[in-house]
Amino acid sequence: MMDEKKTVAVVGSGVIGAAIALELQRRGLQVTMIDKGEPGRGTSYGNLASIALDFAAGSGPSTWRKIPRWLLDPEGPVWLRPAYALKVAPWFLRFIAAGRPARLRAIEDAGMSLSNQALADVRAMLGVIGAPELMSDEGCLAIYETEAEFAGDRGHIDFMRRYGLDFDVLSGGDIQAIEPALSPSIAKAVLLPDNKTIRDPYQLVVKLADAARALGATFVSGAVRNVEKTGDGSSVVLLENGERITVGSVVLAAGVHTRFLAEKLGEPIPLETERGYHTQIMRPGVSMRHSVIWPHRAFMITPTAGGIRVGGNVELAGLDAAPDFRRARVLVRHAQRAVPGLKVEEATEWMGHRPSLPDTIPIISPSSKMPGVWYATGHGHLGLTYSATTAQLVADMVTGRKPSVEMAPFRIDRY
Repeated sequence: MMDEKKTVAVVGSGVIGAAIALELQRRGLQVTMIDKGEPGRGTSYGNLASIALDFAAGSGPSTWRKIPRWLLDPEGPVWLRPAYALKVAPWFLRFIAAGRPARLRAIEDAGMSLSNQALADVRAMLGVIGAPELMSDEGCLAIYETEAEFAGDRGHIDFMRRYGLDFDVLSGGDIQAIEPALSPSIAKAVLLPDNKTIRDPYQLVVKLADAARALGATFVSGAVRNVEKTGDGSSVVLLENGERITVGSVVLAAGVHTRFLAEKLGEPIPLETERGYHTQIMRPGVSMRHSVIWPHRAFMITPTAGGIRVGGNVELAGLDAAPDFRRARVLVRHAQRAVPGLKVEEATEWMGHRPSLPDTIPIISPSSKMPGVWYATGHGHLGLTYSATTAQLVADMVTGRKPSVEMAPFRIDRY
């Protein structure tokens, strides 16, 4: 039997948890993955399949100016259910505080420290699981219907220049030349050649979990109730069914549900769910090479999972409220304005819970309360983008190696 000190439980089997489990198993630890559902069936199932390197802090003066209009617009990119307003208020105040100019640059630097190596890390991870074909060769197009929309996104253009990201500004016929399905009414587009698309994000998670198991990792189905320490320093993961799993270390990577475990460990974190919607269209009537993002309307159109996926938006309504699929249908109407030939045949609707922190950057950190416990959560809109990099950083910390980036910005006790 393996030395207990070299065993580790990874709680959560979305793209973050599965990537971490594989990397830890590759480094010689014995991993037990724990999840109440199957790998990849949670939030990772319905993401927009984008490796988005152009990190954007959620808060900031430009966002503050837009929020009142967004909240009043029933078809706007942000929707707050009135019944949830008081509950989300503390998170929202922290969100505003994170956008102060003095704090904003540090957040951008931290986010880009992950983005700078994300594409190479994802490529390497796909190589490990023998599936390089899961990532497209094409980039992403950010589209603008008017010159005024383009001018309104100048701050993001300046951000990309500051951090040396590769992009090209296109106009008129040059846009249709590379993506004919787009409407001729699109005045400007920004091509982001390194923002790749995953051809099936669910299959990616399945392959990560399968690769970990092929190396000897095990999977336990069950909901985690708590984590405790034993007298000899081991960690015990307690399941709702009464099962106890004793390991040397624990990684908590259960998305927004991680906040409940953190509270029990005495270190509450301001982790909120940004509910996102998508419509997966299997007979769209058009083909597309690039993923397309419309910044002004805050949604994406992505060729993935054998069809075209339309999704995005932010709904603040908590974990328990029923989905409001009117949000998904609004996005489809916006998409048909950008892609006039888009049909909605053989379509399914989905809603998921992005785990989001008020300062946009994730928690990738040892516990501040319990030795041998680590966190990887709060990746917001960039869970897929940061999955491989997070796996490398967590594995470095668990095994005692020096991480490749400065980890202080991602510590759990930064709030």
